[in-house]
Amino acid sequence: MTANGPMFTVQVPASTANLGPGFDSIGLAVSKYLIVDVYEDTGWRCVAKSPELEGTPTDESNLLFQTALEVAYEYKKTLPYCRLEVESDIPLTRGLGSSASAIIAGIEIANILCDLQLSMQEKLDIASVMEGHIDNVGASLYGGLVIGTYDGQSAALVQQSITDMELVAIIPSYELKTSDARNVLPSQLSYAEAIQGSGVSNLLVAALLKEDWKLAGEAMKRDLFHEPYRTPLVAELQVLKTLPSHSDIYGYALSGAGPTVLCFVRKGAGELISKELKEHFPSCAVEGLQIVNEGVQVVFNTVTHLKG
Repeated sequence: MTANGPMFTVQVPASTANLGPGFDSIGLAVSKYLIVDVYEDTGWRCVAKSPELEGTPTDESNLLFQTALEVAYEYKKTLPYCRLEVESDIPLTRGLGSSASAIIAGIEIANILCDLQLSMQEKLDIASVMEGHIDNVGASLYGGLVIGTYDGQSAALVQQSITDMELVAIIPSYELKTSDARNVLPSQLSYAEAIQGSGVSNLLVAALLKEDWKLAGEAMKRDLFHEPYRTPLVAELQVLKTLPSHSDIYGYALSGAGPTVLCFVRKGAGELISKELKEHFPSCAVEGLQIVNEGVQVVFNTVTHLKG
């Protein structure tokens, strides 16, 4: 007989990208999750079990299946029929890597069902091609802080665990599509601006790796690559910039393309900061998040296949 449980479960953390000046090159895994239970079935079906996933496709046009089918095709394999039962608390189009988490989950589904035995580097390269940049997918795949680059063909990154900091997310009720947020960016910067922006980004990386949170927070405020152009699209970031400095808030930045804004706060202060910020952002969800140092996890159901 066959048990009713899933063959395996894939759990992928959400992510934030950029952290200010680390545009398209820095990512951080955070404590929201996409969880996919994979069952044997006679067709490709996707069952959404969370309000955040309302309206997502239920057939092979779902991003999970699109990714898995594309990976299987690239490796000349046939993806077996399966049913995906999906839970998620990652809000869509809010800058917390919902599409990146789906891509990572889809790669793992193909990897397991087609027995591809992909390395982490192969998964990263595939995900970077699909997503177009390395930050969110790298963080969801590896966990923790990732710093890397993607040249359109291959990706490289450094991963670092972060334990001495918390996050507070200010999540607006409105959506902001990444394409719209990218349309406001300039097509080019002057040589002098590029040098200055790169220097600020380097400072951020050095401060993060040294765990100098105050300096990292200062670097976040000096971004030249995207936040100056996107701030008019996100009222919450504008409000945050007008608030008095707080000793427990190291810095803040748009999460990816926004509209979520993340505050980087002292370890243990997240709950208090959340309460204080709720007064300034009554129409937003304001919640504490933890940094997650583990990336994608796969749990196999050892009792799924029972013969008798």
